[in-house]
Amino acid sequence: MTLPLRIGISACFFYPDPSRRVFGPKTLLYAERSMMQWILSQGALPFLIPEAHPNFTLPDLLGCFDGLLLQGGSDLSPSSYGEEPLRPEWNGDLHRDNYEIALVHAAIALDKPILGICRGAQLLNVALGGTLYQDIETQLEGARTHRDATLYDTLHHDLTLIPETPLAAMYADITRPRVNTVHHQGLRALGQDLRIEARCPEDQVIEAVRLVPQGHGSANPAPYAFAVQWHPEFQDPQDTALLDRTPILQDFFQAIQQRLARNTPTA
Repeated sequence: MTLPLRIGISACFFYPDPSRRVFGPKTLLYAERSMMQWILSQGALPFLIPEAHPNFTLPDLLGCFDGLLLQGGSDLSPSSYGEEPLRPEWNGDLHRDNYEIALVHAAIALDKPILGICRGAQLLNVALGGTLYQDIETQLEGARTHRDATLYDTLHHDLTLIPETPLAAMYADITRPRVNTVHHQGLRALGQDLRIEARCPEDQVIEAVRLVPQGHGSANPAPYAFAVQWHPEFQDPQDTALLDRTPILQDFFQAIQQRLARNTPTA
């Protein structure tokens, strides 16, 4: 019997808040429901990855899973990429940054494929030495609105797929790719060995990146790390106006299966 893939999901954090009626003085680790459902929809099992513990390091924990998924959520702290916040409300979540950056480095070292969603794309970029726009609208001249709290995931824009990239090949028959947009931060300077695979055509904001390190080939495959700035998990799978969310997850799972096959001892 073939066991389902086990996908480790990096946690979102709620910190102690006396005004919260339930678990007010406690720190909560959580995952957004539609993210879990998206993974389940393709036959894999999602698991929330806890923080390191004296009994278990993050590499120990990550070793229990077949792949790493970085979910969306709070802003990154500008201090994670060597800057000061331009506004107090853009302080971000440094604690979560450190936890997820350590997970990214552990996943690459262990050859565990990585998929990043929204914040996950920004986190992957920063983990590999890149920087962010703390706020796209105020730092990028001519930028369109990428986040509206009222419209939330019903705010959409077109997508430009970069030719001759795996993402473009996934959607070769799509004439007008369109996605949701729920972010005010974005990728600025690219992290090491990241290649752009999609942009927003209105302002050229980076919408997808993939790790393409040099010196790898068939005998020495490159680590798999791919990330998108939109939220495929938020989409109604029946909504044909938006880019089909399934190929992204299937590509991630295929990378996992290839690594499992390569690392399974033969009799």
